[in-house]
Amino acid sequence: MKKKQDKPKEELKKLGKQLFCQINKGKNPELTFTLRGLSNVIFDHKLKSLRLGDKKSTRNFFNLAHAKKFLQTLEVASVSKNLIKEGKHASLRDAFYQIKRTIPNTKTNVVDEQSESDKAIEDLEVITGLAREQLHFNANKNGSVAGKVVILDKGDTIDWSKLGSGGWSVPSNVEDIKFKKVNAKYILYMEKAAVWERLHEDKFWDKQKCIIMSSQGQTTRGIRRLLQRLSEEHNLPIYVLTDFDPWGFYIYSVIKYGSISLAHLGSKMTIPTVKFLGITGQDIENYKLEKHLIKLNDKDVNRMKQIMNYEWFKDNKKWQEQFKLMKRLKAKAEIQALSSRGISFISDKYLPEKINKKDFID
Repeated sequence: MKKKQDKPKEELKKLGKQLFCQINKGKNPELTFTLRGLSNVIFDHKLKSLRLGDKKSTRNFFNLAHAKKFLQTLEVASVSKNLIKEGKHASLRDAFYQIKRTIPNTKTNVVDEQSESDKAIEDLEVITGLAREQLHFNANKNGSVAGKVVILDKGDTIDWSKLGSGGWSVPSNVEDIKFKKVNAKYILYMEKAAVWERLHEDKFWDKQKCIIMSSQGQTTRGIRRLLQRLSEEHNLPIYVLTDFDPWGFYIYSVIKYGSISLAHLGSKMTIPTVKFLGITGQDIENYKLEKHLIKLNDKDVNRMKQIMNYEWFKDNKKWQEQFKLMKRLKAKAEIQALSSRGISFISDKYLPEKINKKDFID
């Protein structure tokens, strides 16, 4: 039986062999990969996720415009190969410093900014068909989770229900985590850490037999992958709780359909079964939040115009209704507006009521 690290090894070896053969035949070494630009991003209606199209790009070593990026890609491939061999992982910042040096006999650095090494890692993802976590590159962790779940993480048994006020800090790479026990009816993901802290202090996950998870704003890849694994391996529904604003709706959209920047990973980072719980325009009326609205600014309005025309939103009547309500109100609402009804109103009434009534938007 092949180990998980065998595929990354094989793909990197394959890349090396291709380049060696080209050089051995006296050819100009080249890297061919699928274009990652917006012009090559497609919404797959069958899979309900964003993916890359068929447009290809070629990068040649003996082309002044390509040479530096060509070298950067090979440098991160080399770092990945060594990490896999040693059984270690590097942060994106570590990777930047490992390849940041001056090219011999020149005054040019391999990379000057981390954004360059980050893009080279993304190129390597496209070339190999592997996620950066499989290539042993990790981003910063940013997220918390609590619930009646027991996992095995690098030999340590961790109980998500017994980690104090901070919960378990979700790492960037969750591929090797093993679920020993999962006792939950659903997962509630929220965009705001402050809301997670409110629910955690109220022991919402214990009372409602669920898992609560959050990051600060946009979801990290580690969180998206953890949500996906729990959904697929344990058949758990996922409900998303965000602000009633274009940015919150986008967070839901990314979890469900994916993002343009990660279209090259396709369905590896999407969860089509996710449902939107709130805040909705109807909630504002039902829970009398009108006095707590925040006026939309120009940036909000422009963002709303963009996302309401996304392919998966523009033909969805329920979602178009939300955009119409936002336009009519000329305002947005934060989740914390529910605190005006009482500090634990969200835990005691709002969430249980909406979930019991299955008041979701798909």
